[in-house]
Amino acid sequence: MAEDFYQVLGVSRNASEADIKKAYRKLSRENHPDSKPDDKVAAEKFKQVQEAYSALGDTEKRQKYDRFGHAAFQGGGRGGESPFGGGQVDLGDLFGGAGGGFDFGDLFGGGSRRASRARKGQDFETTIDVPFNTAAEGGSYSLTVNTAGKPEQITARIPAGVDTGSVIRLSEQGHPGMGGGPNGDLMVKIRVAPHPYFRRDASNLLVDVPISLTEAALGAKVDVPTLSEGLVTVTVPPGSASGTRLRLRGKGIVNRKSKASGDLYAMLQIVVPKELDDRSRELLEEFAELHPEDLREDRW
Repeated sequence: MAEDFYQVLGVSRNASEADIKKAYRKLSRENHPDSKPDDKVAAEKFKQVQEAYSALGDTEKRQKYDRFGHAAFQGGGRGGESPFGGGQVDLGDLFGGAGGGFDFGDLFGGGSRRASRARKGQDFETTIDVPFNTAAEGGSYSLTVNTAGKPEQITARIPAGVDTGSVIRLSEQGHPGMGGGPNGDLMVKIRVAPHPYFRRDASNLLVDVPISLTEAALGAKVDVPTLSEGLVTVTVPPGSASGTRLRLRGKGIVNRKSKASGDLYAMLQIVVPKELDDRSRELLEEFAELHPEDLREDRW
């Protein structure tokens, strides 16, 4: 008696499509002829797994299997009729058309064993956390993947200008191919780690620069950090307010499409002292008397 397809894949009868696909991929890798050559037990298990997934991996065929069992594959049905609506069962259609890449003589006995049709392996997706500077300027990133039953360390090249959500394709680093076909690809999804003080706005960089009350009122020369050139000196114009943006052209991030660099904006933030000595208080009070205007008079 043929073994139940759910038992072949090691899943319950109410397993989700994702669980069935996961079990199929795992068992296929473990018992693939390329991984276990000359292993008759593994070869038989591999055939059973392919046959089981051909039925359970398709919603319509799974429903018919759940209703009729293995009779769905033998043309038995109810009252001697095929559950597929005719007197004959088209095995090619049942397994995905044109034989579905399976050797039916090998599956059901009789005939010589033929090599499976070469088929590219499944793509594999993973997510990595990339340092802010590496994402902005490009570089390399080492990651460990497990697509063929054992961990493997590979190095991915990170193009300059990637951002969270960017995807890098690594050719033939995915799941093994079938029947000698090429491996699938590895899809590396980028998640950029935050920076201690830089923020990103498309290809531009923003950085908050604290300045004193007197620097804002009188103007000053202050140092501003850049991503790769260290500190640069910029001029704060007299009378600058909090939120004033000082533009440093071309010191942002490379745009991946245009290849042009964005800008760096120094965002001025006036910091007021929390405590004042007596002399400082007197000077500020004198300043207030010299400038009694109401800044909110015409605002609301």
